[in-house]
Amino acid sequence: MENHPNSKSRTTYPKFYDQDTRWLDNDAYGHVNNVAYYSFFDTAVNKYLIDHCGLNVGVSQAVGYVVSSSCNYHSSAAYPADLEVGLRVNKIGNKSVEYGVAVFKKDSKQALATGHFTHVYVDRSCGKSIPIPQEVIDGLQALITD
Repeated sequence: MENHPNSKSRTTYPKFYDQDTRWLDNDAYGHVNNVAYYSFFDTAVNKYLIDHCGLNVGVSQAVGYVVSSSCNYHSSAAYPADLEVGLRVNKIGNKSVEYGVAVFKKDSKQALATGHFTHVYVDRSCGKSIPIPQEVIDGLQALITD
């Protein structure tokens, strides 16, 4: 099993979220524009944090700020397309976590796009970095692959 940070293989992602494309996702070239992929990544990561790590978007004191992200494009999609976003943890530190993310056509084994998405945890009231809360670490354990 390939476990490279930019793996294109579906088998390296333990969690998936459905992602429908929208008419406005297409660009003048007739395919989903690159900026939409970053939105797909952000949506999947935050959905996981809400569902499994106790994130309450409006009130949580500890929040993850995106400090780094990247996307490598391997193949294109166009509206209408039923997509899935694969999610895993590439590495977790004391104050930051790097997610591995990938976008797949439904039931495809190879990703259309792969990338990473890094959060640094901060105290919302002062904007200073803080250790990742234990509840978040506990929830992220299910996304760590070997």
